[in-house]
Amino acid sequence: MTTQTLNAAILGASGYTGAETIRLLAHHANVRVGAITANAQAGRSLGDLFPHLHPFADRTLVKAEDVNWDGVDVAFGCLPHGASEELLGELPSHVTVIDLSADFRFRDPTAYANVYGRSHLHPEKTASAVYGLTEFARAELAKKPDIIACPGCYPTATLLALKPLLEAGVVSPRDIIVDAKSGVSGAGRGLKEGNLFCEAAEGLHAYSVGNHRHAPEIEQELSHASGAPVLVNFTPHLVPMTRGELVTCHVKLANGATVDDVRATLEQRYANEAFIKLAPKGASPDTRWVRGSNLCILAVFPDRIPGRVIVVGVIDNLVKGSGGQAIQNMNVAFGLPESQGLTMEPLFP
Repeated sequence: MTTQTLNAAILGASGYTGAETIRLLAHHANVRVGAITANAQAGRSLGDLFPHLHPFADRTLVKAEDVNWDGVDVAFGCLPHGASEELLGELPSHVTVIDLSADFRFRDPTAYANVYGRSHLHPEKTASAVYGLTEFARAELAKKPDIIACPGCYPTATLLALKPLLEAGVVSPRDIIVDAKSGVSGAGRGLKEGNLFCEAAEGLHAYSVGNHRHAPEIEQELSHASGAPVLVNFTPHLVPMTRGELVTCHVKLANGATVDDVRATLEQRYANEAFIKLAPKGASPDTRWVRGSNLCILAVFPDRIPGRVIVVGVIDNLVKGSGGQAIQNMNVAFGLPESQGLTMEPLFP
């Protein structure tokens, strides 16, 4: 077991993503949480914002520009899109950046500009960043890249369900439909009318229909997996729960492939993975099976339409879809045990 201790800075600690990353790192044997920033809340204690983070309750939030980067090994960027590229692109070269926003996810800066409506401030950095879907990026992560771009929560669940199938050629890259659902925490902690209890409770609705920004990210990675351009019909829905995410992926079987081939492909690809599990045949995964954990649980079902298959995946959007995957990426990049700090069991009920 390595005795290496990393000094980590958390940038944007006033949001759910930042708080969840701190919660997970509190039990990481090889990390010391150093600077904790939140510009709008600078000067307040972390306990004022998140009383549940007892080990860090008396830590004072500071502005990012006041951080002394000399002894920092890794920076977790838990900032909004746009703010990450501005700050993280300027950090000293000795700091490994693990960005949880979308600012470094696109290999092509033009694609980023098309999706987010602004030119990238550091196109050379986004072009060289590693897309940190851990189970598919270990070789690149092990080189300890300057910037690791963590996938979005919806892309994480979708790609873990479909990427091995496209790589193996058992499903078609055409006519992919992803019906996705997420808890309200996926929209962040900012005050938004649609996130108020009376607006979100006791109802269910689709949003960003036909133009959600995660669709191009999913298409980028599935196209890379299939070796040909992929378009995805992706529709997200807001579910009146705090955390959790479920994707139902409807895909065509490739010529000659069967539903059993699809399940066998996932079983083989994830046989030695600590955090990816297949549900028993016939069982439909529930977000409660992964709540508070870094797990992803997948299931395969035959479609009543001949030649099609349904793949279901569940994750906790704040852990495997955010802070947990970021820590998993850090572990690989720094040669630490990959599951370090992430072995907690799901919370139930």
